[in-house]
Amino acid sequence: DTMRRVVRQSKFRHVFGQAVKNDQCYDDIRVSRVTWDSSFCAVNPRFVAIIVDASGGGAFLVLPLHKTGRIDKSYPTVCGHTGPVLDIDWCPHNDQVIASGSEDCTVMVWQIPENGLTLSLTEPVVVLEGHSKRVGIVAWHPTARNVLLSAGCDNAIIIWNVGTGEALINLDDMHVDMIYNVSWNRNGSLICTASKDKKVRVIDPRKQEIVAEKEKTHEGARPMRAIFLADGNIFTTGFSRMSERQLALWNPVDLRSPTALTVRMLEHIPSSIHCLLPPGAPCQKVLPLLRLDVHSVKEFSCIDPRLTQSSAEPRPPLHGALADLASKSHLFCFFERFFKLHERKCEPIIMTVPRKSDLFQDDLYPDTAGPEAALEAEEWFEGKNADPLLISLKHGYIPGKNRDLKVVKKNILDNKPAANKKSDLINAPKKAADASNSQNEAKLDEILKELKCIKDTITSQDERIAKLEQQLAKIAD
Repeated sequence: DTMRRVVRQSKFRHVFGQAVKNDQCYDDIRVSRVTWDSSFCAVNPRFVAIIVDASGGGAFLVLPLHKTGRIDKSYPTVCGHTGPVLDIDWCPHNDQVIASGSEDCTVMVWQIPENGLTLSLTEPVVVLEGHSKRVGIVAWHPTARNVLLSAGCDNAIIIWNVGTGEALINLDDMHVDMIYNVSWNRNGSLICTASKDKKVRVIDPRKQEIVAEKEKTHEGARPMRAIFLADGNIFTTGFSRMSERQLALWNPVDLRSPTALTVRMLEHIPSSIHCLLPPGAPCQKVLPLLRLDVHSVKEFSCIDPRLTQSSAEPRPPLHGALADLASKSHLFCFFERFFKLHERKCEPIIMTVPRKSDLFQDDLYPDTAGPEAALEAEEWFEGKNADPLLISLKHGYIPGKNRDLKVVKKNILDNKPAANKKSDLINAPKKAADASNSQNEAKLDEILKELKCIKDTITSQDERIAKLEQQLAKIAD
């Protein structure tokens, strides 16, 4: 028992960050200087996307992971927005599809060529219009194909069916102040939000209900963040009244008190104007927190934050970073990668846990979400839920077969106003199908009536022509 209290029980206590060599960085990139709390970077197993400065609109680079070194200034970009791009997110079910939100109040979805860009991409697959102010948050559904969430400075959250280009859920009356971030839970049945009014809300989007709500989650006036963890708990970062950084772990069913408030850790987290940024729900029981002020990462245990904490060397992210959980190497025990953005460079950082054995480490590499979607968009909107389809990383990451994103838009003139009632929203896909069938039948009846009328007219005119010919023949005789 004595030894148990002295030695920290954590397999991550020796974790450290290691920067790659200069020739393995992405150099000479003009990273965006827009004042917005976003990672400005998104990574998947094939590409890294970075929001860059652009004249006359917004743009972002899409680089194959292997294309390191100096990036030519004339390298093609994705540049269809008329305002600066604020957030980007790769589709978890298609490595070639990425969504972007912009100050021009639109969300655009792009299809990247399989081998990367050779020419600048200006035409998105679909443009999603519905926000009245700039869109600063985009997030794909973790298990349902073609379901995308966006949040804007109009305090509204819209959930889109990208396959049809429709906004099927609009949560525009649940937030009275700016939304700092939105996070899906593991199966995508709930979302949690953190906003400027110091509240954390757990929302069922399909029922348009606030399941749980916590006022003054962190009492400080500075921004905070809230994310769902893989085990279903909610992790928040924020500030106290004295502007000290705070971390808290909450049960989403009952937000009255935190399950493990990490007040004891405040001496390890220097005060700053910047909020600690959790990049997402981790597969491991360790959570990276990104510090934008001193360009470093701290790793905290999600099981009991009071027991273990391990600090990476002060190298990762400056402007923001995202963990690349899909492409891992068990030979050197690389369990996470970050991409640190400098003013003119993107630098990958490898997080390593030292192990003597070269065998596959089951505890460091749990089964992770694969590229296949568990649900189609229509199934999720009808009320179905499904956990992610997991894959093993023992033999490396094998990407799935990507298929082109096809958007089948409906006739705008046939669309009815969006339903406001919750029951109507749940049954929206079924009602839309019934309405479409009835409209088709009405059009068919109308066409048949018009065809019959034309036939009758032709028949009467034939009879009239025959009579005139008879009269003409009599006169000629």
